[in-house]
Amino acid sequence: MPSLLLIAVAGLAAQFVDGALGMGYGLTSSTLLIAVGLSPALASASVHLAELGTTAVSGIAHQRFGNVDWSTVRRIAIPGAIGALAGATFLSSISTAAAKPIAGGLLFVLGVYVLLRFLVGRAPKRKPGTPGIRMLLPLGMVGGFVDATGGGGWGPVTTPTLLADGRLAPNRVIGTVNASEFLVALAASVGFIIGLGTAGIDFGIVLALLAGGVIAAPIAAWVVRHLNARILGVVVGGFICFTNARVLLGAMGATSEVMWSVYGVIVAVWILAVVWVVRIVRRDSATIRHKDLEDATA
Repeated sequence: MPSLLLIAVAGLAAQFVDGALGMGYGLTSSTLLIAVGLSPALASASVHLAELGTTAVSGIAHQRFGNVDWSTVRRIAIPGAIGALAGATFLSSISTAAAKPIAGGLLFVLGVYVLLRFLVGRAPKRKPGTPGIRMLLPLGMVGGFVDATGGGGWGPVTTPTLLADGRLAPNRVIGTVNASEFLVALAASVGFIIGLGTAGIDFGIVLALLAGGVIAAPIAAWVVRHLNARILGVVVGGFICFTNARVLLGAMGATSEVMWSVYGVIVAVWILAVVWVVRIVRRDSATIRHKDLEDATA
């Protein structure tokens, strides 16, 4: 019971991060399940089965707060499901170890770009239209495949790419990624059931993850709706950098001392960036209020 309670708390925290930042549920939950002894395939299967509930609740909540662009969902969810089905079905015979450092490096660089974009300038205005199918088709397939084979990855692959594209506001990027993840989780679950069956899956773990995630989903959707877009962009950028630093350091064979030192530097820079942008946002808000007051009394 204590272990299931811990898993439920982890599911709550993971879904809050995922719902607020557009990434993190699968990576966080899979890491915990592997740590307690599940194989990568069973951990990923358990996470995706739980995501059938959490992503549905999260998508509905994000829609309620106006965070979902359904045109983008339609264009990215179907190829994402195809990639997830392929990744889940062939997980036991396909090694993604060689690709992880490359993907981690690209995501880290993209995370730095997103962080700097929102740190040094205002959140970009939404461009006319929505991301095109030529970008969303390969993005969805890669994101779905990485998500199924790695136990998580839909958000880390799709969220920074859509943020960098600039045609969706940050809250709509996150809501769209969360809403489209339901179909990805469904396809991955089908693939795992075909490949593994259900005998090895602990549905107590699945229900614990689901319970925690369902509680956190609507809270996270409310947070992402009301948080300033520029602050959110910096938070997301820093999170991308932090989560992918471990992959790069592991590929380079770094010692634990070096890893913790690098983590400390990243977190310190991340905190300073958030504090800096919060001060700027407050200053700009005060300036706008002062100008409105002057206009009202003129």
